[in-house]
Amino acid sequence: MNVKNAIILLSGGIDSSTVLAIAKSEGYSPCALSFDYGQRHRYELEAAKRFARAWDVKNHLILDIPMQVIGGSALTSNMKVPKNRPPQQMNRIPPTYVPARNTIFLSFALAWAEVLHASDIFIGVNALDYSGYPDCRPEYIAAYEKLANLATKSGVEGRNLKIHAPLISMTKARIIKKGIELGVDYSMTHSCYDPGENGLACGQCDSCILRKKGFLEAGIQDPTRYG
Repeated sequence: MNVKNAIILLSGGIDSSTVLAIAKSEGYSPCALSFDYGQRHRYELEAAKRFARAWDVKNHLILDIPMQVIGGSALTSNMKVPKNRPPQQMNRIPPTYVPARNTIFLSFALAWAEVLHASDIFIGVNALDYSGYPDCRPEYIAAYEKLANLATKSGVEGRNLKIHAPLISMTKARIIKKGIELGVDYSMTHSCYDPGENGLACGQCDSCILRKKGFLEAGIQDPTRYG
């Protein structure tokens, strides 16, 4: 049986780790792509490396993109990370939004897909339990997929590229349950936007709140160590 390569955007968090497991369960050979973009929560890169090793990913690229030079986000500057926002306020775009991040990441994924003759890119965006980011919506994914097929040699020659967003309409609890079914060990993952110097999660940023809520609603013990 021919195993097809697929590019997986792997941050090291719950969503991207689950997406990698989903891609593998569907018969793809995952090629993981992570980014060191000057983010304050660089612990996620160690989580991405751990997870890629555990899932026997043969090809894992970590690209340096100095987005802190551009700034404009609490994740890439000295701006404060919002803490203890109630979930009902998380449809407002927060200071942790990194300008055009998913567009930039998908562009690198698209380039690598062309080189590897891969027709599939997987991304763990979610439009339900998320922090209000505009580049996590279904219409954005659809628009980018259209652009990808207009802008590439592959698309022009008829090898259409598909952007898979299998978590886009799932709650965090459902995502966690799906990952557990597939054998994901969430103790390997990292979600916190503002970890302490010891790497422990703050427990108060949007990402920590959504993580805790997801495990609680899934009825599964949260393996995260909070500071």
